[in-house]
Amino acid sequence: MFLLYNILQLIFLPIFAPLLFIVTLATPKYRGRMANRLGFGMKKNISDSLPNQKTFWVHALSVGEVTSAVPLIQGLRKKYPSSRIIFTVSTRSGETIARNLLPKLVDHVIPSPLDFLPVVALFYTRIQPHLFILIETDFWPNLLLYLQHRKIPTVLVNGRVSEKSMAGYRRYGFFFRPMFHSFRYLLMQTELDRQNMVDLGLERGKVKVLGNLKFDTHITEKQLVPPSISRLLPNNTLILTAGSTHQGEEDILFTAIKKLQNTYPQITLVLAPRDSDRADQICIMARQHGLTIMLRSEDSTTRSDILLVDTIGELILFYALADMAFIGGSLVDEGGHNPIEPAMQGIPVLFGPYMQDFHEISVSLIKAGGAEQVTDSQTLQDAIEPLLLSEDLRNKRGKKAKHCVSLQRGVIEKHLEILKLLL
Repeated sequence: MFLLYNILQLIFLPIFAPLLFIVTLATPKYRGRMANRLGFGMKKNISDSLPNQKTFWVHALSVGEVTSAVPLIQGLRKKYPSSRIIFTVSTRSGETIARNLLPKLVDHVIPSPLDFLPVVALFYTRIQPHLFILIETDFWPNLLLYLQHRKIPTVLVNGRVSEKSMAGYRRYGFFFRPMFHSFRYLLMQTELDRQNMVDLGLERGKVKVLGNLKFDTHITEKQLVPPSISRLLPNNTLILTAGSTHQGEEDILFTAIKKLQNTYPQITLVLAPRDSDRADQICIMARQHGLTIMLRSEDSTTRSDILLVDTIGELILFYALADMAFIGGSLVDEGGHNPIEPAMQGIPVLFGPYMQDFHEISVSLIKAGGAEQVTDSQTLQDAIEPLLLSEDLRNKRGKKAKHCVSLQRGVIEKHLEILKLLL
């Protein structure tokens, strides 16, 4: 597979290179990073390691994986204070978040290499890692198999397998199995994730369930949210923060909010769409529902029915300010998003029926009494209304949600024990 993959690159690269060059020049999010992803400037961008200094190469795909990595990076830095940590990120938005969250924890944040063998070799030579840690996903054959060839131990952490991904892994097993076999350990979030990997033919001993890294995320207390954020929301209001919503969900949310406003005018919706490029479309939709809406980027304190978060990396702060939360990607078939962050804030959590990517934690939250499942605008309205009426109910459900998450803490220490075996 490794040989075939590189032969196909040699065949098709000359054909598609001119098109890729044009797309890169025409697209700002690619234009500024492509040279770095090819390895240009690495000599000046990355410092040399010191004698006997351990180097961790940690890689994340985008924003979600970067935020998941933060507690692990904190643990690594605490346990190995003199180590060298190089953090690579695939997307521009992920790199921006990494530079905001990790400047005091890692030595360098850089774009990840494109998966061409000479580029991968150049990155390896410059970084000289003792251990490669991949956060959740973003599997690249040349990178993983080159590190295996160089006898560099690689570990997948916070691993999870969606139904859609699993179908692809099974169908193209000849392509994915060699990559998965290259890992010394695959540290998965749930038992279902572990079983999926075992079903692909991986050794049971190298696939372990250690839980979600976000269980050990530092809790952002409401009073510690920067004033520049908290002032955007009016006082004497009850806040529903809807995080990572997808197309089709905003209409359901707006319908429920508009009906609730007739009786509970104090409700405010904070909406953070998964794709902030949809902001204009969402604003038009909100106004069609008769709702006023403001953009977070406008930095206005004008009172509105909806605050649309069109910035990156601030969702956790709006969960901290919220009285209740809705998890996006769950009323449409997108697999849902992670409910751990709002649950950690001690607020009730709502989500739709499509939480298959986070099945175990969503079921646990429902059983604990900290979350409720809805199916449409009417059931969403019916779930929100009692929470608006009763502060006591909000507190009780929020405490149950937080307790459910608290029982799972200690994930980072388990990961560090495994990583120690490989150094």
